[in-house]
Amino acid sequence: MKRREFITLLGGAAGWPLAARAQQVAKRIGVLMPTVESDAEVQQRLAALRKGLQDLGWTEGRNYHFEYRWPGSDTGRLNEHVADLIGLTPDVIIIGSTPAALALKAATRTIPIVFGNIADPVANGVVPSLARPGGNITGFAAFEETTAGKWLELLKEIAPRTTRVGHVFGSTAEFGPNGELFHQVLEAAAPASSMELIALRLRSVSEIKPLIGRFAAMPNGGLVAAAEAGAMRNRALVIAAAADHRLPAVYPFRFCAVDGGLASYGADLNDQYRRIASYVDRILKGENPANLPVQVPTKYELVINLKTAKALGLEIPPSLLARADEVIE
Repeated sequence: MKRREFITLLGGAAGWPLAARAQQVAKRIGVLMPTVESDAEVQQRLAALRKGLQDLGWTEGRNYHFEYRWPGSDTGRLNEHVADLIGLTPDVIIIGSTPAALALKAATRTIPIVFGNIADPVANGVVPSLARPGGNITGFAAFEETTAGKWLELLKEIAPRTTRVGHVFGSTAEFGPNGELFHQVLEAAAPASSMELIALRLRSVSEIKPLIGRFAAMPNGGLVAAAEAGAMRNRALVIAAAADHRLPAVYPFRFCAVDGGLASYGADLNDQYRRIASYVDRILKGENPANLPVQVPTKYELVINLKTAKALGLEIPPSLLARADEVIE
């Protein structure tokens, strides 16, 4: 090869190796979930996230990889995993709880963060505004205030004689920050349904069964377990207590009805994680999370567990069954 040809080849290559290498270097995505790796529901959400990324041209193991951390509900472990992830300097971090969002907000102002499944990111201090989140955090809220009224309407439609609603929620830091928030929105919605709302505040998991038992002694009662972390983590105990005392109960997510709860109405969390992929894609391509507004749910699902209804002696109205996205028999 002549010297001039070699220099030309070298000079021509100088313009593309950096870009080529940039395409080949896999992006690092941190994932911090408030549960354990064996949680089947969370694995379904992550599968939806991976599918969303795939649809946008991202292939796991080729141009991105996940760094998973599973602190469960242990606050101490959460802080350890937050520090660990920040030390890896990922290109973006995906989180699935309010405590994780607040911990990361306190720990970094530079690494982009996308959240999912947070009840009210403004009230909880995660972002100052849905439209203008600012900073390095944005994401997808899992709740709108009007949903609280839907839970009460659903309970009344299933069990028309219900006049008292026990709201099961945690009232200590162990359960997370959202219990009182949900109680306030339920209080505002209760008069429209002509039902008395009674707070069943839990200070420990051991109180679930006796507290629901005492409430069940009052006539015409029903339960709402709102989208609060403590009640959701311990949903098996709430569902069992409701069954033991023959109380109709409404829950916020599909997995509660699948686990034996009477009915659920709430955001489709798998759909939410598919949508998270769009923000991750935009951030990895250079957009600033401060300019990406927080999104609210666009897809809801109503699930009825007919087996539980029959065990409670309840006849589900045909009109309600026709509206249901899923009926479990």
